[in-house]
Amino acid sequence: MKQQLSVVFFLLTFTFVCSQEKKSPFSIEANYFYGTILEHNPDISHLITDHPTGFILGFNKKTYGLSAWESRYNYPDWGFSYIYQDMKNRHLGENHSVYANFSFYFLKRNLMLKVGQGIAYTTKPYNKYNNYQNNAYGSDLLSSTFVQLNYKKENIIEGLGIQAGISLIHYSNANVKAPNTSTNTFAFNIGANYLFDHDEKIEYIPSNEAKKFTERIKYNVALRGGVNESDINDMGQFPFVVISAYADKRLNRKSAVQLGADVFLSEFLKELIYYYSVAFPEFDVTGREDWKRIGVFVGHELFVNKMSIITQLGYYVYYPYDFEGQVYNRIGLKRYFGDTFFGAITLKSHAAKAEAVEFGIGVRL
Repeated sequence: MKQQLSVVFFLLTFTFVCSQEKKSPFSIEANYFYGTILEHNPDISHLITDHPTGFILGFNKKTYGLSAWESRYNYPDWGFSYIYQDMKNRHLGENHSVYANFSFYFLKRNLMLKVGQGIAYTTKPYNKYNNYQNNAYGSDLLSSTFVQLNYKKENIIEGLGIQAGISLIHYSNANVKAPNTSTNTFAFNIGANYLFDHDEKIEYIPSNEAKKFTERIKYNVALRGGVNESDINDMGQFPFVVISAYADKRLNRKSAVQLGADVFLSEFLKELIYYYSVAFPEFDVTGREDWKRIGVFVGHELFVNKMSIITQLGYYVYYPYDFEGQVYNRIGLKRYFGDTFFGAITLKSHAAKAEAVEFGIGVRL
């Protein structure tokens, strides 16, 4: 009953929103999916017992080139999605998640790539007393990312359309709390969509931007922080601080390359070193090892309106204690406030193993 009420509320809310805006059409869509949990780590093999199912509901606003960035990206949609997923495992339970997303179009707008980032609530997180088998989710709130590739046809009959394709749904709390093995669901989806104000045809506005774009090298300083926990269950959450300085150079209106350095001050690593020195003398950890790290990185920034997507690959040049290897990576979102200040949410990992979600602020000069 709870699921049905959430669906009705979702549809009524977006029907109301859509009825308020006539100049730029909205659409809603619903997809059913059937998939499998990928065994990206053998530690979760006991949690893969059946094929998860669920549905994806979406609200999308169309763009037509009213802002320059819209034509630059072939007039994408932006909007929100809700995903319900039955994990088909009594230890994993069910997940409810909400996302902000962009939909990009290719092949004469018949192929759609949707990318969403959001937050999920899981009904059966790890509990050392009554659900210790769930080593995938250490908390009831999770970070979630989904990617969807669909063949999509809109407004086939009186605003109704169809879509079908594949989806990848990722759930993780990024080591905010252990355990955090995470899950990835690969699924096939099929559904329908409805375009409001489908009789009002709006022409796409072509770009009038100059083809050549130049910008001097910019210098950035960012301060990131948060809390995280080691992979040892119930060791506790500890704060961390990351200080970053880097230069970036715009290659064009969409992209910039980056070069910089990070200083990592992570209290969880200090506690982990002490724990190993006491509990596992065979590891040859003295407890006096330095827990601070310094890395250098190269990166890329993709600008989408006032938002941007950053990807960075780094290498620790000061690495006194071996933790997950000397190479690290970072991916995340930035939001610019004017031309100088920005906020950011990023995920720092070692390959596919997350270390922390970083919340940051910075300046670009």
